[in-house]
Amino acid sequence: MDIENVGKNLKLLREQRNLTQEEVGKYLGVGRDAIVRIEKGIRKITIEELNGYSKLFNVDMDTILNNNTVENNVKGIILAGGTGSRLYPITIANSKQLLPVYDKPMIYYPLSVLMQAGIKDILIITTKENQSEFKRLLKDGSDFGINIEYKIQEKPNGLAEAFILGEEFIGDNPCAMILGDNIYYGSGLEKELKKAIENASKGYASIFGYKVKDPERFGIMELDSFNNVLSVEEKPLKPKSDYAITGLYFYPSGVSKLAKTIKPSDRNELEITTLNDIYLKENKLKANILNEGYTWFDTGTFDSLLDASNMIRSIEKNKDIVICCPEVIAYNNEWINIEELIERAKLQKNNSYGEYLIKFIEKEIENEKDSDRIKRLLYTRAR
Repeated sequence: MDIENVGKNLKLLREQRNLTQEEVGKYLGVGRDAIVRIEKGIRKITIEELNGYSKLFNVDMDTILNNNTVENNVKGIILAGGTGSRLYPITIANSKQLLPVYDKPMIYYPLSVLMQAGIKDILIITTKENQSEFKRLLKDGSDFGINIEYKIQEKPNGLAEAFILGEEFIGDNPCAMILGDNIYYGSGLEKELKKAIENASKGYASIFGYKVKDPERFGIMELDSFNNVLSVEEKPLKPKSDYAITGLYFYPSGVSKLAKTIKPSDRNELEITTLNDIYLKENKLKANILNEGYTWFDTGTFDSLLDASNMIRSIEKNKDIVICCPEVIAYNNEWINIEELIERAKLQKNNSYGEYLIKFIEKEIENEKDSDRIKRLLYTRAR
């Protein structure tokens, strides 16, 4: 039995069922660390555990051992264009999405969301003036084990235009789109993302709702008592609910074709709300509600930018972690190996971000067979 391939397969099966490592561990009677090591292929699996996996996932042993599952084929788009005029004069000479939000560039946050969803193929839509800066920071994505392409948006013509600009990139695949100035954080977020991916594979679109005190500033979703979407409106004068439609959307195959049918609004924009309404009228629109335990920021104003930075600083200081860290997500997804993670730690060794990566690596290599070699690599290169 190839425990490395079996581990990868078990991880994929778990993610397809929207289960956490803690939930699987509880079912099998082991800790989360054991599940992490099984999925990484560094811990042997007993016959009893394999039988437990088979019952939990409702699959036969052949499916577990022979990797008969379907890989995630969802494409991702980050819309990072626009003028950022609400942040003038800061953004006159800089892209808003490259501004620092505490300890990392703003675009790391939406990028980390797509990576948490298991999305490896990502298109970043930028202005012509700023595209070179994004390429300098993120390059082709290989530092994070992903594939990044770039597209220029000549002028901001509405959010739905992203699917027209990205038509060739998307192809016949489902697609997720996230705004480059949106920040999401919550312990159950990965589970919500997997749910949206599953819905997209079945032909449904998904929008993410968050309760706000000033709903007239946002696109709004009206819900029934079962969180079914009744209506969507763009910045209504009299909102029918307090749930804002945040800047994260998942769509099934064919979204580009639908986006092309949208007519410009009174603001002369291709509204994302209009696109969502098309799916709603076809009974193909799902709502993922981010309730207590989640935080969402639209960092397009001075106050929200500062609030987001303060919130992230508070979380990271209290928990001694770095949240929305692409390097760690990439490593946990097995998109980069320990040596590649060490190289990223070396690059950033002179600050708390790099120090966190080093501490993360030290914890990870405790159970590695060649830990002595990796320690030498870490301490000679990263410090």
